[in-house]
Amino acid sequence: MPVSRAPAGSGRDLLGVLHPSARALPGPQPVTPPPVATGGRLSRTALGLLGTAALLLSVAASVRIGSADVGYGELGRALGGRLGLAVEPLPPLLDSLIWDLRLPRVLLAALVGAALAVCGAVLQAVTRNALAEPYLLGVSSGASTGAVVVVVLGIGAGSLGVTGGAFTGALLSFGLLLILLRRGGLDSLRIVLTGVIVGEFFAAVTALILMASGDADTTRAITHWLLGSMASARWDVVVIGAVTTVVGLAVTWACAGALDGFAFGADTAASLGVGVRATRATLLVVTALMTSVAVASVGAIGFVGLIVPHGVRFLVGPTHRVLLPFTALAGAVFLVWADALARIAFTPREVPVGVFTALLGVPLFLLILRKRGEL
Repeated sequence: MPVSRAPAGSGRDLLGVLHPSARALPGPQPVTPPPVATGGRLSRTALGLLGTAALLLSVAASVRIGSADVGYGELGRALGGRLGLAVEPLPPLLDSLIWDLRLPRVLLAALVGAALAVCGAVLQAVTRNALAEPYLLGVSSGASTGAVVVVVLGIGAGSLGVTGGAFTGALLSFGLLLILLRRGGLDSLRIVLTGVIVGEFFAAVTALILMASGDADTTRAITHWLLGSMASARWDVVVIGAVTTVVGLAVTWACAGALDGFAFGADTAASLGVGVRATRATLLVVTALMTSVAVASVGAIGFVGLIVPHGVRFLVGPTHRVLLPFTALAGAVFLVWADALARIAFTPREVPVGVFTALLGVPLFLLILRKRGEL
């Protein structure tokens, strides 16, 4: 199984919690699911409209869910007031609950879900590995180290904060990955192996810092953050996530033809006129930036980038020009509902959303494998 969520208790267990990256098989494994008949352009258009409607309804329903119920009318009044419409204003406390707490959290969940799902689909094609996911490049472990350095050691606490520290650590880990890949090339096997090495290195550094601190409360708080939480969502983080996700999706969608070729090997991509090295480098940079922003914003949330692309590929087929936008929609809906469950399942306590993505992801992944005849 690509994700290991072992409870803390030993050094190895702690590494498993702090490093949620997929344990991708080192050898190339082509992602070549059986083609699925979708009924042509009309059915895909209908499916796209259905997915968009499902996302909008999911966002609206999730904003209502919480310790204090919010009606659709109150949600409409809060949005109408912000848009300058002639609506009866809400009480300040309720308006702040909707606009400052609920709505940024739900929108951030949708953006992070879309980004992680798209990154997973791209990396599965680039590496030809069915177990690839966004954390394959080691950026989640680098983000964990950056966050721990800020929280435990206090380095950059005043200027960076946890989010800034996590983003800096993610960029450093990706920079190390590029340095290690510089001479040997960007073939899929080297990307997988080097990503695992970089991830394990930063996971070890993170564990070492936490153990050296000797503070159980700090370790517990950091571990909770690493498993994923939308609780600290703010509008500025939402804006950054929106820009990163939209630009990343546009770049990867523009490379859809190259991704189709990569899914069958570098030689096939080259025969289609794809600049293999330059395109791979571009896609790695884009997915690393999208993943870095996502992890820095909400922590490392596993399984979204692994199972969602496989499920969508089963529905719409492997053509990336169709696969990528549908994957973004499905990832957004999936994480919105996972976060809603994390908020209400054990009220008033909040469970890390990464726990629910794993609990939901395992049976869904098994179902996908069974439908494809691989289980």
